[in-house]
Amino acid sequence: MAGKEEEVFVGAIDQGTTSTRFIIYDRNAKPIASHQVEFTQFYPEAGWVEHDPVEILESVKICMAKAIDKATVAGYNVEAGLKGVGLTNQRETTVIWSKATGLPLYNAIVWMDVRTSSICRRLEKELSGGRTHFVDTCGLPISTYFSALKILWLIENVEVVQNAVRTGDALFGTIDSWMIWNLTGGHNGTTRDGRYRAASYVTDVSNASRTMLMNLKTLDWDQPTLDTLGIPLEMLPEIISNSEEIGIIAEGWPLAGVPITGCLGDQHAAMLGQLCKKGEAKSTYGTGAFILLNTGTESVKSSHGLLSTIAYKLGPEAETNYAVEGSIAIAGAAVQWLRDGLGLISSASEIEGLAESVSNTGGVYFVPAFNGLFAPWWKDDARGVLVGITRYTNKAHIARAVLESMCFQVNDVLSSMHKDAGEGGEVRSESGEFLLRVDGGATVNNLLMQIQADLLGSPVVRPADIETTALGAAYAAGLAAGVWTESQIFEGLHKENTTIFRPKVEEAERTKRRESWSRAVAKSFELADLA
Repeated sequence: MAGKEEEVFVGAIDQGTTSTRFIIYDRNAKPIASHQVEFTQFYPEAGWVEHDPVEILESVKICMAKAIDKATVAGYNVEAGLKGVGLTNQRETTVIWSKATGLPLYNAIVWMDVRTSSICRRLEKELSGGRTHFVDTCGLPISTYFSALKILWLIENVEVVQNAVRTGDALFGTIDSWMIWNLTGGHNGTTRDGRYRAASYVTDVSNASRTMLMNLKTLDWDQPTLDTLGIPLEMLPEIISNSEEIGIIAEGWPLAGVPITGCLGDQHAAMLGQLCKKGEAKSTYGTGAFILLNTGTESVKSSHGLLSTIAYKLGPEAETNYAVEGSIAIAGAAVQWLRDGLGLISSASEIEGLAESVSNTGGVYFVPAFNGLFAPWWKDDARGVLVGITRYTNKAHIARAVLESMCFQVNDVLSSMHKDAGEGGEVRSESGEFLLRVDGGATVNNLLMQIQADLLGSPVVRPADIETTALGAAYAAGLAAGVWTESQIFEGLHKENTTIFRPKVEEAERTKRRESWSRAVAKSFELADLA
């Protein structure tokens, strides 16, 4: 049709902890097609969590192909109009693979895995700074959470990894690096025209900031840290920004020939998807929960148990935005446990109705410290507890306590965040209120959002599109591909109606419930040796 505007699309790969999805957006950043698949979780021992890196790649390939099929059926010519693909991924999860064969040398060790706790204790004793030895450089304490410790475990415990590191055949990557290396051709990459092109071996600043190995100021690998830990620089990818041309999708993949133009760790992508500028915070409710406050171009050192990290860097020459973060290991995963472990519900969506059938928890508190507690407690010897049980307690009380546990944990992090930010560190609404932007799959649960507002004492704002992680990856990709400008993105390219949940409980009740929660948390400490 004469004068018809060219169809323009941007794709986003969202590779999460339990599932992978691919979403296609139009020029207005509206999703027009998507596909999602779950993949296998491996639990070889108590506290260990692994993924099959090859299965992850297969899940990406399936999601891309199926989403394109759906868009085609709906009448969109995606393959002709797609300008770039962005990636976002579960952070910290560690893969080591062979440069020669392209095959992983061990399963991916997932971010919540705690097998490295003995290495953490050893380093805390050996290093002069103890648990905070590297904080001034990388913003992170020594913890099972971060990639560096997982690399050390693999080198110390897996012979094939030891040998590959010694011979220079080992490549380390978080999931972004593993995906990009394979998407751009892997160990024998060829392009659509049949020519060989070396695969892109890179990671972005946000993912690199979660390894414990990147210097937050220089945005490069920190050589003194590598020397201290005995990790060779040669096995680490190049660090790039979140928005630039990264490589071309190779033959054998859907969308071969299309550039990859954006990459962010999932929580940083959600910050961008929520358009969080300096002083604004968001909380993502997924497998875990992750609360980030954009601190602008200055890195803020937390004195209340939070992490200093990157927010985003939208181009090689762009300013770096920093953030403070509170990470919660178990949020939505506790609902999955109710479903799969206890059989109290048959689908995750059932929990809202079950929890709503009682007006309170009947004095029950649940602390989901399945693999320890992250921010602000940092107790890897904590284990899950359910306290306050009486003969009156039923499964509805437990379901409601599980929902409340997510909100109490978010509340603990935000309390620390308010202290770190201080006066003027946070943006407030015209009425002087702090607003918490929320996203992620669990936020469809209206009861959860209302409990969060009640316990926080501040409004909770939910966007119409709760999948802001994929949207953030699309924004970064579209920016580098020339689909949008930064001002178009931040000035409301995707403004939609929001739902606001306001607190409904009195301050005295809120204070009492917070104090009871703190007592329950204390009872979860030093229980790891019970197993």
